[in-house]
Formats: sequence, structure tokens, C-alpha cells
Amino acid sequence: MAIAPESDTPVLDTIAAMTIDSVEHCHMDERTLIQSRIAALVAMDAPAISYLAHVNPAIKAQFTVEQLQDLLIAIAPVVGTARVMSAAAHIAKAFGVALALVDSEAEAIAQAEADSRTIG
Repeated sequence: MAIAPESDTPVLDTIAAMTIDSVEHCHMDERTLIQSRIAALVAMDAPAISYLAHVNPAIKAQFTVEQLQDLLIAIAPVVGTARVMSAAAHIAKAFGVALALVDSEAEAIAQAEADSRTIG
């Protein structure tokens, strides 16, 4: 086993590597995989940051808000209403953070383009 070089984010690097490994060994389609992961997060009462890692894969899999609602409805009798309501709040927060990051990136790109025009 090779020793990985030191990193500033060893925990995040490990989680990313585990996730990549899991996806590579899983034969589910993207939509089923994201549904399974979100259902597991709900069952665990995961924090918003855990959902944030699934925003882009959910969008890539064209997972709709209606499908997310259906998923929460389907698992509510198993995990309980408290977990579903908690998950809904965490999911909303994760999407809010993701949207804020996109807005921030868009603003940075626009500013960089504006700066390049004034310099050049």
C-alpha cells in the first residue's frame, strides 16, 4: 500500500476517497445511488454538510424536488417524522449553501472578467 502525501485536509481527502471507491464498486444507476445515499443520511439524522456533498451528484442525476419529496414520504414511516423534518431542514440548508457558493463563484468570475478588461 502506497503512502499518500500529507494534505491540509486529510479527513476530507479520506472521505472523498471512500466515496469514489464506493461509487466505482457500485452498479446502481446515478438516480438510485443518490436516492439510497439521501435515504441513509435521513435515517442517520445527518447534518447539512453531509447533504451538501450530494447536491452536485443529485443535480447531475437530474434528481428533482418532487422526487426528493417522494423519497422523504416513502421513508417517513420507517425513519419517523422527526428525522424527515430534520432532514428537510438540513437539505434546505445544504442547497442554500450550494446556491450561495455558486453565487459567490459567479461574482468572482464576473469581477475577474471586469478586472481583466480594465487591465488590458
